[in-house]
Amino acid sequence: MSPMRRLVALDLGTARTRSLSGDAIADRPSAIMGRASGVADVVRPIRHGMVADPGACVRLVRLVLQDTRLYDGRPPARVLAGVPIAASPSDRRAVHGAVSEIAGCEVTLVEEPLAAAVGVGLDVLDPRPCLVLDVGAGIVEAVAIGGGAVADAVSLQLGATTAAGLPPYALESVVDMTAGLLRRLPAGSRSRGLAVTGGGAHQELLLSRLRTALRLRITVAPQPQHATIRGLMRLCLQPALAGGLGLRAR
Repeated sequence: MSPMRRLVALDLGTARTRSLSGDAIADRPSAIMGRASGVADVVRPIRHGMVADPGACVRLVRLVLQDTRLYDGRPPARVLAGVPIAASPSDRRAVHGAVSEIAGCEVTLVEEPLAAAVGVGLDVLDPRPCLVLDVGAGIVEAVAIGGGAVADAVSLQLGATTAAGLPPYALESVVDMTAGLLRRLPAGSRSRGLAVTGGGAHQELLLSRLRTALRLRITVAPQPQHATIRGLMRLCLQPALAGGLGLRAR
């Protein structure tokens, strides 16, 4: 098995969980079947991008790693797993614990909007801030990244999304929080525009409102739902870039 096949990227999302090993992305619903009082039921291990049920999250990670087709019985060499910027230390420990228990290898946590920026090819080491809006099913995060670090960030946890995208109340809140972030940044931060990633990135009403409110170039990433997972794998494959971002196993 090639060295690349021993590396795994893992994006645990509220609605969908994605994994990547080699060049094939596996995509599955995050909800899994569980049993409560002997009755089969649907369990949602991840809510608002955070671990809500640690035991169910362990089962989800087991299924996801099976999706990567590492069938030779050996653990992967390394896993990079995404977490929201808003994740608390206990949230991060829950993700790390679930992944390391099943993977049995070095696990590094990466903030998802930072991984998404890498995944769409932004130069995250450039000292000029780049702006990313990561629109997930359970959490939306707007971040400014410069010099290899997150300079500022805001987040909104969502109760629910619809097939059409963000509900009206959330849409306005996302636009307002992104505009507030932009106002806090130094003059000249508009030059690189705003990259929109995540499964909700194609909502045309959201994009229209952002263009009107922010008055800067808005770019939707190609296959925006895969930006984070591709960024995580790129960081697996480029240790120098990962080092420039201060990533380490923990």
